[in-house]
Amino acid sequence: MPITDFLTRNALLYGDETCLTEINLTLQEEHNVIWREYELIENNPAGEYRLSMTWRVFNEKANRFANLLIKRGIKKGDKVAILLMNCLEWLPIYFGILKTGAIAVPLNFRYTAEEIKYCLELSESRALIFGPEFIGRMEAIYDQIPQIRPLFFAGENRPSFAESYDRLTANCSSEEPRVEFTDQDDAAIYFSSGTTGFPKAILHTHASLMSACITEAMHHGQTRKDNFLCIPPLYHTGAKMHWFGSLYSGSKAVLLRGIKPEWILRTISEEKITIVWLLVPWAQDILDAIDNGEVNLEDYDLSQWRLMHIGAQPVPPSLIKRWKKIFPHHQYDTNYGLSESIGPGCVHLGIENIHKVGAIGIPGHNWQVKIVDENGEPVAQGEVGELAVKGPGVMKCYYNDPEATAAVLKDGWLFTGDMGTMDEDGFIYLVDRKKDVIISGGENVYPVQVEDFLRSHDAIKDAAVIGLPDKRLGEIVAAIIELKDGATCTEEDIISFCSELPRYKRPKKIIFDDVPRNPTGKIEKPKLREKYGAACLVAAQNELTECAVTAT
Repeated sequence: MPITDFLTRNALLYGDETCLTEINLTLQEEHNVIWREYELIENNPAGEYRLSMTWRVFNEKANRFANLLIKRGIKKGDKVAILLMNCLEWLPIYFGILKTGAIAVPLNFRYTAEEIKYCLELSESRALIFGPEFIGRMEAIYDQIPQIRPLFFAGENRPSFAESYDRLTANCSSEEPRVEFTDQDDAAIYFSSGTTGFPKAILHTHASLMSACITEAMHHGQTRKDNFLCIPPLYHTGAKMHWFGSLYSGSKAVLLRGIKPEWILRTISEEKITIVWLLVPWAQDILDAIDNGEVNLEDYDLSQWRLMHIGAQPVPPSLIKRWKKIFPHHQYDTNYGLSESIGPGCVHLGIENIHKVGAIGIPGHNWQVKIVDENGEPVAQGEVGELAVKGPGVMKCYYNDPEATAAVLKDGWLFTGDMGTMDEDGFIYLVDRKKDVIISGGENVYPVQVEDFLRSHDAIKDAAVIGLPDKRLGEIVAAIIELKDGATCTEEDIISFCSELPRYKRPKKIIFDDVPRNPTGKIEKPKLREKYGAACLVAAQNELTECAVTAT
């Protein structure tokens, strides 16, 4: 059945129960006035606040937005983009789009104006809803996207070129829209990218989204007693697909805006959180804050917290060893996936397999995996090959890109581009990536984009960007800079120049050296990794090996 049926069911069965709570501890003054219908916590001069929503209100808001879209000419198969920070309205808006039979197109809130424009055009979006944080970026491209109408604005101080989401939906019916669609109808487009840095539009069906619900529920055993803490951005498949377990079970979830260790622990304590999904840096920050005395665990009631799981990047076994020492009663899982496989879960460690920490795990619920050579044939146990996965969450295609689709989808198998091995027990270990994408703190950084930006500097002749191992972030962005003859430039100059880039794309290490290229003009990045990353890689591998032995 379509995933929207779960929302309708929950509204009927659990209508008066809280399903979502938003907690903002970032002290962002401008966000305090976005949602007029909610009140700030009384006697709270710091500006912290807590908003809640029941299943009935969630469903009614989704219906109102769906009926507004239909009234404005959006029909089944149209694409409607979402450009919002995490907020209480995000998921009702997403489900409102789905209830029209239209295709939801979430956009990365870190995109520049040009990237927003590119993705809107690539997905052939017809409408867009955006929030206050994006007014400047939308002003820059508004005249260049006349095909994107209507433009809805969710918040106060509406720009003149957009229409008010709040005002318009308030006047729309909260009844279920009369639109028929099936599991096989298209539901959502998410964006990914290869080493070229140009995003691909990943098309998923309702059946694919439904599979994420079931997979998450089977892996982590959500019941109506659970309360899931969601911190990562909802535009990404990872956060939303883990929340789908809450949708499936009809249980609570909390959206936390802020990643400081004391904020996370305070929210877990006060909201009685049972399941937390963390990125590696956040888990490390929590442990470091405990070790250095910045937070005192005795100040929090964490007795109900049963599961911590991690995804989006390789997990150092040493981190989990430290975690289990402090939280010995926690269940632990790691989840592997990609947007093409509807997010995490096609491979997972499994809460019963803590002795295999270091592996990404075994096939997820209803998934198959294999390690293959360049010809697509399975390799022998222990040999390195490409990881391929097959299951109900594999994408339908790269939208309007049959060539790219054919390159990764073969006989129902999705070829991930990740290299790994399989041990005698069937557990998968990743060893490298075919792609040059850098994963820093759970975010993908595309080297070509940063290289092109660096080359726009007057003093730079050439630039190469690679990832170097980092204990906290997994990888950091390192830039090898080749200066023009006679030019002078300092590390501080480059850092200042890169301040125009989004923070997660900025190089953390600057190296002045020649950029090696092969006879065809391609940068020889393996040489650069060997030259500058060898010591880091050896140190990281020694840590992983030592901790893996200890864990087993």
